Amino acid sequence: MPPNLKFQMDGSFVPRNNTEEAVLLLIILLRKVTLKRIEWDPSILDHLTYALSISNGLGALANQVEELLPGVIDRNERYHILALCCHGEGDDVEALNLWKRLLKTNEGLVYLPALLFVSKICVEEGAIFSRKALEILRGGCDNLKGVAECMLGVSLSANCCSNLADSERVERKSEALKCLEIAGRMTKMKDPIVIHNLCLEHAEQRKLDDAIRYAKILLKLEGGSDIRGWILLARILSARKCLSEAESIVNTALDQTGVWDRGELLRIKAKLQISEGRVKEGIKTYSQLLALLEVRRKSFGPGKKIKDDKNHFKNLELETWHNLASIYIKMSRWHDAELCLSKSKAISAFSASRWHTTGLLNEAKGDHKEAMKAYGLALEVDPMHVPSLVSMAAVLRQVNCGSMGIIRSFLTEALRIDRMNASAWYNMGLLHKDEGSCSSALEASECFQAATILHETEPVEPFR
Repeated sequence: MPPNLKFQMDGSFVPRNNTEEAVLLLIILLRKVTLKRIEWDPSILDHLTYALSISNGLGALANQVEELLPGVIDRNERYHILALCCHGEGDDVEALNLWKRLLKTNEGLVYLPALLFVSKICVEEGAIFSRKALEILRGGCDNLKGVAECMLGVSLSANCCSNLADSERVERKSEALKCLEIAGRMTKMKDPIVIHNLCLEHAEQRKLDDAIRYAKILLKLEGGSDIRGWILLARILSARKCLSEAESIVNTALDQTGVWDRGELLRIKAKLQISEGRVKEGIKTYSQLLALLEVRRKSFGPGKKIKDDKNHFKNLELETWHNLASIYIKMSRWHDAELCLSKSKAISAFSASRWHTTGLLNEAKGDHKEAMKAYGLALEVDPMHVPSLVSMAAVLRQVNCGSMGIIRSFLTEALRIDRMNASAWYNMGLLHKDEGSCSSALEASECFQAATILHETEPVEPFR
């Protein structure tokens, strides 16, 4: 770790705490190993890995591993540690390159940790690597097989978003759920990651009773220590339209959560209040969230971070301003909506969500031309932004601008990306209805039915 000049005396680095002192001593030992003054002891690297991992020093750890002489540690282990450091620093591309380089050798091809991690972060090829891991684990440890089955299930589910026929999509979703259930049995329902993914998959397939059961198992297993469990349960309850119960869950989580982790909880609480028609309370909760983000920014400064994801709080603030703007648009408070959008522009001028909200504002004002322009800009920023695809199709249909084929292409693309989007199905139904033929009327009826079912089980925010 680079020494801070404030903590140097007579040219020597003075550790500020026990962790820094431990890191310094362990690095000295590694240097002595390199100079062949002492014999190699694997526990030196184990302790250094732990110390640097808990102090955001993964880059420093990678440097120390790279400086080790060839043969000190196994080649596979070296590549794996370097890949983990890259993954921890958020550079998944470089991590994936290192793991794939490892897996190209005969020895690396059966290196289980690399197979499992690649299956986790590589969506396209994840299922292939998971199956390889399962072949290696045949007759082996049930817990590791459970992890491999879990990774396989997650990969299969993630790949359902690609351009598949409906029958293939259903089959893959069914296989994904089966893999996750096997993983749950193999890990004896004691692995939080497995249960979390099992819960998510049931929720996305709208098997809400099972999803709630798994969410409660997850909370009990974690002792309520991870806010993701609380948020997931609240989302599932909101899909069941148990809004007051979902808000009670969020309030319980807020009581047990540290100040800087309350942002996502306040966001879902505001959405629940607005869904119940308590708009003033929802706006007040959003204001509390914005105040929390402002205090955090002033307390920690722009150069510091308390979470691995640097963009987490920025995205949370952006979404909050857009949500507030959407509320004011529905209340016809144009000036307040414009103020919220100007605040979000100061954070990020290139946001698909901001352009989409701007389009909603223009559409509400009756300026359809400007609305289409805003939706178009949103799609330039993110061609896969589903709300903008749906809104563009809706406004084109409303003003009779563009052929049926163009409008259908926007809705088809939206449904390709998100098959569970109720608004896309509803607008597709309206489009079929406009065509006027008997076959179109039947297709319209099916689209409206799908939209109704999805709307009845739609959470206040996406499960993932």
